[in-house]
Amino acid sequence: MPDNGGFMGTAHGVGFVSGATRRPTVAVFGSSDLAEHPEIERLCEELGRTIVDLGCRVACGGLGGVMTAVCRGARTSPKYTEGDTIGILPQAEFDAANEYVDVVIPTALGLFRNMLVARSGDACIAVKGGAGTLSEIAFAWQIQKPVAVMSTTGGWSEELAGTPLDHRYPTEVADLPDVETAASWLTETLGL
Repeated sequence: MPDNGGFMGTAHGVGFVSGATRRPTVAVFGSSDLAEHPEIERLCEELGRTIVDLGCRVACGGLGGVMTAVCRGARTSPKYTEGDTIGILPQAEFDAANEYVDVVIPTALGLFRNMLVARSGDACIAVKGGAGTLSEIAFAWQIQKPVAVMSTTGGWSEELAGTPLDHRYPTEVADLPDVETAASWLTETLGL
């Protein structure tokens, strides 16, 4: 039985409240530093904008790199409303969040907050990523969240694209080579 928080929904393990109008949340995991990767930063901005264009909210770790770019992009969507970007911080300080986060959740949990970021998503997408991103992917997988990776961005996203993480679940980590494919995957996965 998936850990879906007692909710019912259209996607396996997704926490939609039956009959409610809550908008889906897409958790985005990824590298905290994109200084040497402007092309990935642009992709993240496009991804954030697309997520909100689809009628969803963005949740992330609330810091720099992928997290800043996806939140900045989300705010450029014509469908953006305040509250569409959520940052779940490892620190206790509200002001540690990047300037594009609307809802700041300072956990003071350090790296343990990665589970909360994974848990927050009705679907999860990773971009590039090192060990922190890998832990978020693994947490999301273990609680049976739909997990995808932007496979052209390198890091763990490239390594895990199209593979199952282990024998427990028959699904593969979805391979998303571009934002258009991500939009199609989210539409199908979340029943948008």
